[in-house]
Amino acid sequence: MTKRRSRGDGGLHWDDKRQRWIATASLGYDGSGKRIVKRGSGKTKTEAKQKLKEVLRDYEDGLAIAPGNYTVKEAVEDWLRYELSKWDRATYETGRTLCNSHLIPALGKRKLRDLSAQDVDTWLSSKAKVLSTSTLRFIRSYLNRAVKRAMARDLVKRNIVELCSIPKGREGRPSKALTMAQAEAVLEAAEGTRMYSYLVLALLTGARTEELRALTWEYVDLEGDPASEPTIPPHVAVWRSIRAEGDTKTRKSRRTLALPQRCIEALHVQKAHQTKDREAAGERWQEHNLVFASAVGTPLDAHNVRRAFRRVISKTRLDPTQWTPRELRHSFVSLLSDNGTPIEEISRLVGHSSTSVTELVYRKQIRPVLQGGAILMDRIFGGSGDIIDGC
Repeated sequence: MTKRRSRGDGGLHWDDKRQRWIATASLGYDGSGKRIVKRGSGKTKTEAKQKLKEVLRDYEDGLAIAPGNYTVKEAVEDWLRYELSKWDRATYETGRTLCNSHLIPALGKRKLRDLSAQDVDTWLSSKAKVLSTSTLRFIRSYLNRAVKRAMARDLVKRNIVELCSIPKGREGRPSKALTMAQAEAVLEAAEGTRMYSYLVLALLTGARTEELRALTWEYVDLEGDPASEPTIPPHVAVWRSIRAEGDTKTRKSRRTLALPQRCIEALHVQKAHQTKDREAAGERWQEHNLVFASAVGTPLDAHNVRRAFRRVISKTRLDPTQWTPRELRHSFVSLLSDNGTPIEEISRLVGHSSTSVTELVYRKQIRPVLQGGAILMDRIFGGSGDIIDGC
């Protein structure tokens, strides 16, 4: 004879309306005197009992009972909506695009509670065949943050993403540098276009493309102060970035660059072009005081600059599909290095915190300087290579 359950032990019954087995358990009373009852359902008795066990386990662990069908997609979209949206618009759009392209299609349908480290490892390994290591780092970070947010809201017990390492991705296209002849050809092709002044500044000062796009006239001094002591030359002040929540123009992030004569001339040309643009646009002109802006004064984005740059490159013998604006900065470093500028000076000019950063990022553009000691010793000792007896 089947043993009857004790009072409060719960039960198991068939629900005709839902066409499922329902397992229940009573856990006593809450502070208001209401009975605490937990339920699990399934198509079979075994499945219903298993679901109830999971519910009870989560209750004992202090987790809220999340919807059983709460998915990775919902967790990621929740993080995008409430967390990443607080960041700069460009950062948000980049994150949303990567999540919609690489994360959600692969893992989105998985129930968050069922997501395993093996699932994440398999996903990252498959993406390593088509994405760079830096992009893999981004998409893993997005998933990690989404699961952390869900964990903070008691929707999942632990964050298994933190247990998964980032595999090595595809090698990116190595950056190149223009030779002196190629640089002159590019500047010649740009003369008379909107890109001329931009390219001159990028190539002759080594400023980053995002620094030039954000540059305003108030931080451009085309006269300097020859009478001061020491003399202040014409210069521009640039910053690494400007964030959506406020200006990051601190002493640490700012660097002031003296302007070569060719840059001064190019910026005077830019002022004249912008005056004509302002008159032609009339009421459509939007004043942002930007040095480099569209025909109606609005900020340029990276796509605008890349497209215009490739139009210029197409007028030379170079392949426009193989060059990007950031390689003007690499060219700046290469040309300085080729002409004997010490790496310490180059590091300061490009705004790096140390020479190790410069060597890491621009290792292909930096001329090896450690050979200098060997050359001097050859001069001192005659470079014969003879070995002294007894040594």
